[in-house]
Amino acid sequence: MAGLGVQAEQEPLLGDRTPGSREWDIIETEEHYKSRWRSIRILYLTMFLSSVGFSIVIMSIWPYLQKIDRTADTSFLGWVIASFSLGQMVASPIFGLWSNYRPRKEPLIVSIFISVAANCLYAYVHVPASHNKYYMLVARGLVGFGAGNVAVIRSYIAGATSLQERTSSMANTSACQALGFILGPASTDEIQIPQRSIDKVAVVTTNVLFFVVLFIFALFETILTPLTMDMYAWTREQAVLYDGIILAALGIEAVIIFMGIKSLAKKIGERAILLGGLVIIWIGFFILLPWGNQFPKIQWEDLHNHSIPNTTFGEIIITLWRSPREDQSEGPTGCPIEQAWCLYTPMIHLAQFLTSVVLIGIGYPSCNVMSYTLYSKILGPKPQGVYMGWLTASGSAARILGPVFISQVYTSWGPRWAFSLVCGIVVLTITLLGVVYRRLVAFSVRHGRIQEEPS
Repeated sequence: MAGLGVQAEQEPLLGDRTPGSREWDIIETEEHYKSRWRSIRILYLTMFLSSVGFSIVIMSIWPYLQKIDRTADTSFLGWVIASFSLGQMVASPIFGLWSNYRPRKEPLIVSIFISVAANCLYAYVHVPASHNKYYMLVARGLVGFGAGNVAVIRSYIAGATSLQERTSSMANTSACQALGFILGPASTDEIQIPQRSIDKVAVVTTNVLFFVVLFIFALFETILTPLTMDMYAWTREQAVLYDGIILAALGIEAVIIFMGIKSLAKKIGERAILLGGLVIIWIGFFILLPWGNQFPKIQWEDLHNHSIPNTTFGEIIITLWRSPREDQSEGPTGCPIEQAWCLYTPMIHLAQFLTSVVLIGIGYPSCNVMSYTLYSKILGPKPQGVYMGWLTASGSAARILGPVFISQVYTSWGPRWAFSLVCGIVVLTITLLGVVYRRLVAFSVRHGRIQEEPS
């Protein structure tokens, strides 16, 4: 069985090239090299544009949903955002399997057409006379289904890289050694040890850590727009603009973190960075907890059409006295009266909010890349396809459950309960990491082949 595992690991991702075949021994020509990298750059551009499109839309979903269907609340917003990840989770294995038996361009072209059609549907969900929010739900799910082509893109890029590495090292090493880059710097002797069992506890724990990290950022990404509109009485246009700037700044911050984290990991180790990142995330969400005696502005325009739950007449008079009149041309702004917590929950000050955003922007990319790196090292030379599938599934599940969780809790109980629960989840995660800290080591370290990294 161990021999079969090694053979499976050696199978190339581009074409039908097996060890010993004529294609395996052919050195890549200069023309093929240029063509391959032209394709890779096109795919990089495709992924970049897809990410830009996702970032643009995610900020405008809540204002757009409010505009097309007044019956939609923040709890439904969670389902709309989660539908994208659900569609992507369903489509990824389908497109991946398709690309294994047919040319990769087929699933790529089909997925792009699905994405274009789904975005057109999203643009016109305001046209129907009713049930507009459900049309948006379907549209976002189809957009996510089209985004499932990421599995095909990654497999092509990985296969192309495999071909390059094999070609460059074919003259001085065996085919098995040429594929050693997949496993990191390793000798042929190290590749021949996949029969040793991996630490299943460490594998499961890393999956849980990865799930929590993506879960936290997914819920933060979901609640960003409704939170700022409720707390600071931003209009729909202001929320889209300002929150878009905030996410752009977070992207720049993440790039800086990624650039510096590699050298830091060499000094203190991946586990220490993962632990530090979780602590920073906890501090960020703790800062988001509402304090003080200043309350958010309330939407009172529709007061005559709604009852006010859990409030007294005196509270109504006081809040009316404090609330300025709305500019009717911009529509109602502030915390909706339907959310009863708006009347008794202090507002989150802007400086408080921005400080939290900066901290979360430091902690999330650090935890993301370190959990993924640790997972790969824990698996070692064992074929990682199935295990990476589990990790991808856990990430997709996190992006589905995160938006649903935060939207339901936020709508019913407000930011104090929502962010307190998030802080509790992070504390439990830190505790789990502390319990299994010593087991989260590379496969080669566990079997005594190299010295353990700093910790």
